[in-house]
Amino acid sequence: MSTTPRGTDRQQAARDHLWMHMARHSHLASGGTVPVITRGEGHNIYDDAGKEYFDGLSGLFVVNAGHGRTELAEVMAKQAEKLAFMPLWSYAHEPAIDLAERLAGYAPGDLNRVFFTTGGGEAVESAFKLAKQHFKMKGKPGKTKVISRALAYHGTPQGALAITSLPDMKTPFEPLVPGTFRVPNTNFYRAPEMFADNEKDFGLWAAERIREAIEFEGPDSVAAVFLEPVQNSGGCFPPPPGYFERVREICDEYDVLLVSDETICAFGRIGSMFACNDFGYVPDIITSAKALTSGYVPLGVMIASDRLFEPFTKGDTTFYHGYTFGGHPVAAAVAMANLDIFERESLNENVKNNAEKFKETLSKLTDLDIVGDVRGAGYFYGIELVKDKSTKETFNDEESERLLRQYLTPALWEAGLYCRADDRGDPVIQLAPPITIGQSEFDYIESTLRSVLAEASSKI
Repeated sequence: MSTTPRGTDRQQAARDHLWMHMARHSHLASGGTVPVITRGEGHNIYDDAGKEYFDGLSGLFVVNAGHGRTELAEVMAKQAEKLAFMPLWSYAHEPAIDLAERLAGYAPGDLNRVFFTTGGGEAVESAFKLAKQHFKMKGKPGKTKVISRALAYHGTPQGALAITSLPDMKTPFEPLVPGTFRVPNTNFYRAPEMFADNEKDFGLWAAERIREAIEFEGPDSVAAVFLEPVQNSGGCFPPPPGYFERVREICDEYDVLLVSDETICAFGRIGSMFACNDFGYVPDIITSAKALTSGYVPLGVMIASDRLFEPFTKGDTTFYHGYTFGGHPVAAAVAMANLDIFERESLNENVKNNAEKFKETLSKLTDLDIVGDVRGAGYFYGIELVKDKSTKETFNDEESERLLRQYLTPALWEAGLYCRADDRGDPVIQLAPPITIGQSEFDYIESTLRSVLAEASSKI
């Protein structure tokens, strides 16, 4: 047992004991270092040497209200003193009741039934299970299959991972839950050539692939379609005009549930509390998490329609599913205070008023040879990097490794910008800054990216 006082050599402790998520540890095994973040303030974070970084990813699409909100810490302490824990297993507590009522008020249509989890993956898992049980109770037990889109990420629990469409993330854990199928996503930049100049027709084509998949698998076998309003993985694919309207029609025609996975897109990221409202559709279920508390404590949510909940109001019918910490009283209290900040400071309106300016500022980067596309919505953008702009040729695996991991990730960090350089799909840089920022911060992001990307081609 070590006699060294704890905290004196955190780099060594990280090498010896910390298993980071989604991370390569090989560099630590050979004596490398890991960035250690010690505090956050507004849209900035600081490392253990005191260096400041712009948080261009809101932690992980989470800290929408910004870091260092003292009032949220005070709410945590106050609630913990009053009631630190009580499960929602046939009992209730005030913060969960109040938050459920508030979320139902934000949700569209008759989505009035709020089931709490501790994160987005659990919310997706909950929706998957509810969809299956729903159809069993309707006398359609064969409706168990789920459709999602190519490259989509919906979480890491076994059910949610089966809905996820990233082979490298799934293969190590197979066999997964069976019965999940893929359709094309809405990446207009990579659309079939016949749609190159018509985004609406492309969107309708992509929606029809959902209808085609339902018919091919058999309408009596498909339970749900899981879609993000703006697809994260692959680099921020917004929906083309008319896409969700047609998807809603298809789901209604074949008695298939439409699940809007808003783990990232809700709570101001696109502009409204729920992004389905931004794009004008009413799903049967919304799943979300992340910015519900701006990350100050973990909390996730599944919001279902009254129609889906109605069978559970009769007899002994029960949804035998739950989480010990789902709807934790401290988390629910913080969510209420976080949403108070959103409303008091008009953060959603800030996104709606500035979204086009953010897009215009980032779009200046398209004058760089390596930038093929800038896409997204609200405060959620992806910048796709290409090898040849005229042909849209992308990089091979070896080139992507050098570009993204060996150059861009450390170079952006050194330049003081924390964001995501990723190749789940084609190489992209993703941005999802706190929704408190405006033009001066947009300019900083653009100029920092420009200085780093200008050198990128020479590093491949």
